[in-house]
Amino acid sequence: MSAYGGGGSRPAGGFELWTWFFMRVSGLLLIFLVLGHLYIMHILNSVEVINYDFVARRWANIGWRTYDWLLLMLALFHGANGIRVIIDDYAHRPAWRTFWLTLLYVITGGLVVLGTIVLVTFKA
Repeated sequence: MSAYGGGGSRPAGGFELWTWFFMRVSGLLLIFLVLGHLYIMHILNSVEVINYDFVARRWANIGWRTYDWLLLMLALFHGANGIRVIIDDYAHRPAWRTFWLTLLYVITGGLVVLGTIVLVTFKA
């Protein structure tokens, strides 16, 4: 039985309701952010133009760093929340569930820190 009550129904309340809303909102935002990213990186610019200098010029603007950081964070947390639901569905023993959730949170936290460090410390 899914953590969301099976069949996509909305949870009654609490943490699961907030994660249910987060998945819908972040999914919608990710569609626009990813389409914007694909348009800029693959339609407006060709692969011959995208190099270190291209990224440095782009990330010289705080708006582009914020855009890329938001895209990264939403993708990480959206994906991690989806994996959390899968773990809740398939890890039936509490010890295994705790193990897998801890591993998920450590990996997600590490990627959040690493991605933020790269975006903040990049020399434009």
